[in-house]
Amino acid sequence: MSLKPFHVSSFDGVQIHVTPFKASNSSHRPVVFLHALAMSAAMWREFADHLNIDAPMYAIDLRGHGASERAKGPYSTEQFAKDVLQVLDHLKIDKVNLVGCSMGGTVAMAFAGAYAHRVQSLSLIDTTACYGADAKASWEKRGQQGFTQGLASLLGFQVERWFSASYAEQHPSVVKFYQDIFVKNEAACYLETCRMLGQADERAQLPNYKGPCSVVVGEEDYATPVAMAEEIASILPQAQLTVLKAVRHYSPIQAPAEVAQCIVSSMA
Repeated sequence: MSLKPFHVSSFDGVQIHVTPFKASNSSHRPVVFLHALAMSAAMWREFADHLNIDAPMYAIDLRGHGASERAKGPYSTEQFAKDVLQVLDHLKIDKVNLVGCSMGGTVAMAFAGAYAHRVQSLSLIDTTACYGADAKASWEKRGQQGFTQGLASLLGFQVERWFSASYAEQHPSVVKFYQDIFVKNEAACYLETCRMLGQADERAQLPNYKGPCSVVVGEEDYATPVAMAEEIASILPQAQLTVLKAVRHYSPIQAPAEVAQCIVSSMA
């Protein structure tokens, strides 16, 4: 297995960028990471070192993000799930340990609901199956702000959601790293992804997946609060819910060891 990044042509020809993190000849099923909104595979690079398991690891830049093609909208979680499927088929992965944070978790649920037979384990971190009745309007407002005023206008709002105040103060270089990724996004793609999240509702199909699942949420996460994680856990019969104290929305960054332990337990 080469550790050189590559592109996969998706079902509609859109080029999806994939970054291999780790090679392995073990019998463990591969791990595939899906990132949060306006992030990229880089979100998982350091985290992967905390995942103490001998398995191949890959991270996908979802459509419109990172080094993947900045495809025109509209976007849907069904579309993003098909992109993931194309990557798995390209890599000849029959079953995957799928890990998603925030938007990546919503996409992971869309994938598990549509292609349950391709999922070995599911790890859903700081995410939701549905943002609620007012989601369409609130996501449109956020997307329009990024589109009309520039993504930098959202940075203060984003950092407060991503990290606890104490963590942000103690790790300014980490905060800047993720701010830089955020502002490099294309505003039109950001708007279309916001619209996708405003319309997303994976609750009907999610019960199709009946395998092991770890649901992780920060106690102080007010982007996807504990109640949203509890709803996911109530839908999935084998879900194990973990609430991390003093952590906000980006728990894989703020508490990587704890999140990694949850993922490994779902893979056992």
